[in-house]
Amino acid sequence: MAIPLRKPHEIEKLRTAGIAVAKTLKYLQENVKSGMTLLEVDAMGEKYLNDLGARAAFKGLYGFPGAICTSLNEVIIHGIPDDTVLKDGDILGIDIGSEIDGWYGDAAITMPIGTISKEDEDLIACSKDALYYAIDIIKQGMRFKELSLALEEFIIGRGYVPLIKFCGHGIGKEPHCDPEVPNYLDSPNAKQGPKIKNGMVFCIEPMICQKDEEPIIDPKDKWSVRSADGLRTSHYEHQVAIVDGKAQILTQI
Repeated sequence: MAIPLRKPHEIEKLRTAGIAVAKTLKYLQENVKSGMTLLEVDAMGEKYLNDLGARAAFKGLYGFPGAICTSLNEVIIHGIPDDTVLKDGDILGIDIGSEIDGWYGDAAITMPIGTISKEDEDLIACSKDALYYAIDIIKQGMRFKELSLALEEFIIGRGYVPLIKFCGHGIGKEPHCDPEVPNYLDSPNAKQGPKIKNGMVFCIEPMICQKDEEPIIDPKDKWSVRSADGLRTSHYEHQVAIVDGKAQILTQI
């Protein structure tokens, strides 16, 4: 399937949805504290999105039961909000999707709860730094596989490994579409496959594991994804549009 090329007015629609996500992430980052449950975080996020005129796009998507993904400690992505109580020293991944007028926004952060260890600070920094590194190096004509290889090399250079079998993605009038954007090279040759072009809109989301890149999906809830090593993980995500040959972040205030 061809990767959609968005017109400027469509990119602005996507930016509107993206800004709602960015504002909600900022609100949660400033207000989520130890002693709260993941269900309370979920309710706060959904209400804030709704107050901005956005719909929580993940609610019911593929059967997901929450409004936002709350991925705690060893859960890297797709954590289901439940009655787990946050405590000092936890790290919490928050992944939010929005929909406004049929256009979608999507971004994620991993945040500390209270005071966290230096090891967890470094883990979070890897996903955030990898994301901004990738955004900075994107240019029109670059192949997506070259971007994936650059992400993989950055993550390994920090002493971690990227989660496999999950990836970034295109976004537009549906929450997920082409292209797929893995955080690792999934073929022998980076000089093949689609090229990045003006008008493309997609999400980049480094998912960082400590030792084992293999995902384990929780057998009970069928959603929560952990690394096979059972160690803590981190995840950051932005939605970008290619404008004038470079990546513009749509999910920032």
